[in-house]
Amino acid sequence: MSFRTGLSTCLALVALGAAWAPRPAAAAEPEFTMILATVAPPDSPWSALLDAYKKAIEAKSNGRIKVKPKLGGTMGDEAESVTKCKRGQIQAVGASTGALGTVVPEVNVVEMPYLFRDGKEADRVIDGALTPELEKAFTKKGFVMGFWSENGFRHFGTKRKPVKSAADLKGQKMRAQESKVHEEMYKALGAAYQPIPTTEVPQALSSGTVDGFDQSLLYAVATAWHKSVDHISLTNHIYQPGIIVFNKEWFDKLPDDLKQIVVEEGRKLQQGGRDAVRKINPDLVSIIENDKVKVYKPTADELRALEVEARKSYAATKKHYGAEFTRILGIAESKIAEARAGK
Repeated sequence: MSFRTGLSTCLALVALGAAWAPRPAAAAEPEFTMILATVAPPDSPWSALLDAYKKAIEAKSNGRIKVKPKLGGTMGDEAESVTKCKRGQIQAVGASTGALGTVVPEVNVVEMPYLFRDGKEADRVIDGALTPELEKAFTKKGFVMGFWSENGFRHFGTKRKPVKSAADLKGQKMRAQESKVHEEMYKALGAAYQPIPTTEVPQALSSGTVDGFDQSLLYAVATAWHKSVDHISLTNHIYQPGIIVFNKEWFDKLPDDLKQIVVEEGRKLQQGGRDAVRKINPDLVSIIENDKVKVYKPTADELRALEVEARKSYAATKKHYGAEFTRILGIAESKIAEARAGK
């Protein structure tokens, strides 16, 4: 099964999000241009989502806004793209929360290890409690928060053996995302790690600079990272969404009707994009197995033990990011407790 074939259902579902949009005659020349950068590759659910977003924005604005998605890291790795957006060199960026968290530390709350049990819980807490808090944090740093997307739960890819416990990571050289949350998690689990930009990971795996990584199934398959390891362990240790954000100075120049279109059309696509990515996870597992990579599903007891070890990173992470991060994390934990109590 090819990656394109395996994702056909997802692409179709994401595209449906903008299918209803009317197609009035476009204006002769756009008043505004939105370059939207991402490291997501073509022919992926992210590219399908951004294509649907582009069509919806251009249709609803009657051609007054021209959206130009730049895929596959053509504008630089995630950190570079986020920096360019902050500086106004590009108008928008779609990136993981880990990458955006280098500039807006509060967003790292959603990536705390084993914070969420599943996507439904994450959606409830993020949409119902965290989004208003994070909107304010993004504004202070020169961004306007647009809408959420999906990378998914992250899992460990390793060469020597599957990850059944923290002990299995000891001695393995792991690539870490450039994020304090990720680095502290690896420390807590006792793993050797090296922060490496996303665009440099394939070479690092090929050269032996690192032996493994953690990543969502979606991204690992889309970039073929999985072919560089022997084992994928379904540890679900970090939930990682993506966010599309805009340069605030550019956004503030838009007329009010276009501001509304830019944000609301994205949020209409938000849940469909999440659900579509989650729906194809079984297909992604099949693709990985067909490529002769062994997939290990830890037992409930193994996952609990990993959670206990990974959560030892919380104290250091909260100390590093400070009071506001800790306050927002407290809000998340309170809402999670309510959800689990059935409130």
